[in-house]
Amino acid sequence: MAAAAELQGKYQKLAQEYSKLRAQNQVLKKGVVDEQANSASLKEQLKMKDQSLRKLQQEMDSLTFRNQQLAKRVELLQDELALSEARGKKNKKSAESSSQLSQEQKSVFNEDLQKKIEENERLHILFFEADEQHKRLEAELRTRLEVLETDAAQHQAVVDSLTRKYTDTIEKLQNDKAKLEIKSQTLEREAKDCRLRTEECQQQLKNLQAALGSRLEESLCIINEKVPFNDTRSNQYNALNVPLHNRRYQLKLRDLAGQALAFVQELVTALLNFHTYTEQKVQIFPIDSATDTISPLNQKFSQYLHENASYVRPLEEGMLHLFESITEDTVTVLETAVKLKAFSEHLASYLSFLRKILPYQLKSLEEECESSLCTAALRARNMELHRDMKRLTAVFEKLHTYVSLLALPSTKPEGLLRTNYNLVFTNIAASLHGFHDVLKDISKHYSQKATLEQDVPTVTQKLITTNDCILSSVVALTNGAGKIASFFSNNLDHFTTSLSYGPKGGTEFISPLSAECMLQYKKKAVAYMKSLKKPCADSVPYEEALANRRVLLSSTESREGLAQQVQQSLEKIAKLEQEKEHWMLEAQLAKIKLEKENQKLKNSLSGHLTETIQERSVLPNVAEQKKETTEKSLREPIKSTSLVGMLTITTDNEKAPDVESREDLIKNHYMARIAELTSNLQLADSKSVHFHAECRALAKRLSLAEKSKESLTEELKLASQNISRLQDELMTTKRSYEDQLSMMSDHLCSMNETLTKQREEIDTLKMTSKGNSKKNKNR
Repeated sequence: MAAAAELQGKYQKLAQEYSKLRAQNQVLKKGVVDEQANSASLKEQLKMKDQSLRKLQQEMDSLTFRNQQLAKRVELLQDELALSEARGKKNKKSAESSSQLSQEQKSVFNEDLQKKIEENERLHILFFEADEQHKRLEAELRTRLEVLETDAAQHQAVVDSLTRKYTDTIEKLQNDKAKLEIKSQTLEREAKDCRLRTEECQQQLKNLQAALGSRLEESLCIINEKVPFNDTRSNQYNALNVPLHNRRYQLKLRDLAGQALAFVQELVTALLNFHTYTEQKVQIFPIDSATDTISPLNQKFSQYLHENASYVRPLEEGMLHLFESITEDTVTVLETAVKLKAFSEHLASYLSFLRKILPYQLKSLEEECESSLCTAALRARNMELHRDMKRLTAVFEKLHTYVSLLALPSTKPEGLLRTNYNLVFTNIAASLHGFHDVLKDISKHYSQKATLEQDVPTVTQKLITTNDCILSSVVALTNGAGKIASFFSNNLDHFTTSLSYGPKGGTEFISPLSAECMLQYKKKAVAYMKSLKKPCADSVPYEEALANRRVLLSSTESREGLAQQVQQSLEKIAKLEQEKEHWMLEAQLAKIKLEKENQKLKNSLSGHLTETIQERSVLPNVAEQKKETTEKSLREPIKSTSLVGMLTITTDNEKAPDVESREDLIKNHYMARIAELTSNLQLADSKSVHFHAECRALAKRLSLAEKSKESLTEELKLASQNISRLQDELMTTKRSYEDQLSMMSDHLCSMNETLTKQREEIDTLKMTSKGNSKKNKNR
């Protein structure tokens, strides 16, 4: 009905415009008719002037003919006068009497001739004036005729354009009228159908009200008789009830959390690259640390930037923990999102890192501006970056404030009212868009700064590559921030509408403690339902079980016996290895003892022989040589290798190892070997845990990518279907419009023919009336 009202309003507007244009068309038609009448009158005047000109030309011709006759007569008179003068000379005497008469005649002829000459001159003047006036009038009339013809052509063009416009508007109006008639008919049919449906729905509603009333009475009777305590009346007790589980909502929320995790990972990678390359830039420009010492300010700044990973990496970890806490079996709202507090703390630590490095960064830019290599344009870019860094820290402060507010319901529910959740989410979206704008400004200003630094005469290839790396990291930051901002804005409705999730009949969770109790109750309920739905094991027929019982017993006994034998054999092998190592060490020690006893025996025998044979003077030299040989033989180290390790033993002549020293050596060797093996085992265990976590993360990302791929394929199918449907509709509408246009063009052609016939009849009647009026006047 609203569409019909809009079309009716449009139709009325078009009708008003059509009436206005029609009135203007009538005015223009009147103007054209008046101009045509004026041009006709001017043509008649031109004809009259032509007629008068012809009359004057005829008069001129008659005057010239008369003038010629008079000139001939004058010549004849002059000839007669000459003859008369000649005769007068001959007859002077006779001429005296007739001279008086000739003079009188001559005077008469002279007067007549003078009059004719004056009359001829006057006629020449009148003819010249009439000719000049005629030419001037003819030129004026021609110019006026040209102006009128141009005006008539312009008016005709305006009339043609207006007629085309009117025909178009008429066609549009008639098309709209046909559409409105069709739509009105369809709406009338729909109204009839709606009336029938309303009558049916009213009847069904009456039946349902009656049925529900009877069921309500029965349920109220049962509740009053059977239920001693109704916990849904109190919000405080109802918050402990398990709410209805919306698996689709949980999957949607987990999908959104996975997308947010991917965006945060991209942002963390870009932040790490930005801080790392900024540290390299500080050590290169304006003073290269490889050739000269940089300022203490830049040293401290680079030292702080070196610690960026310990502040940036926890953001990814906090988001990962939040993503892992959202599963399809849990109930995820702000009261149960406990991991959001940890993410807020990590964001606070990164904000403190930004506040710590901000003054050093600003001072570093000021120091770069004070350098002799800094130009005026580069100084202006540095001051723009100076302002951008302050804005970046302020944006992170806003984000931390709003994220910490979102983390309050899971720890202190009284810190944030539920009515303010929507406002907090909208402010987060606005802050993310502000973050994206700040990063775009930083990217633009830093690209300008990099191009200016390339023109510095002392620029190096290392500085150019570092600037390119920083610029690429800033571009990655800008893209990541844009993705996060658009993602949050697109899903803002889902975040705000999902806050009313709670138990049936209740409005909210009272506190995080009640939410935790609710989750425990839910887990218990799920476990109980699973225990009820446990499938029965596949049973074997009784006769087959009896037949196979002996075989099963024998196979199980043989398997258990073999397992015990394998275990015993492994234990025996381990004991034998230990005994082997022990006896190998014992054999090495016994060999050392035997060598020592043999050496002692040789020394004693050689001492007795030398005492009896050699002199006293020779005794000291011999004793020294004996001591040296015994010391060399006894001090040489003895190495023993085995499967466990290598043992090195040094002997001494004076202090031979006894049983206790030997056990200590063996114990120390085994303890060192065990410590080494445990360290290797711990290292391998940590590596395996790390690889397992990476594999799990990759598997999750793969599953998310597959889900997104499926959703995109579905959207593509829907889009293709919509495109085909719209193309079909476009073809049908195009055909209908063409049919209507052909019909309207035929109708307009017939109307134009009738209008031309009527105009011709009117013109003929006007001409006849004018002719009759002229005849009456002539009479």
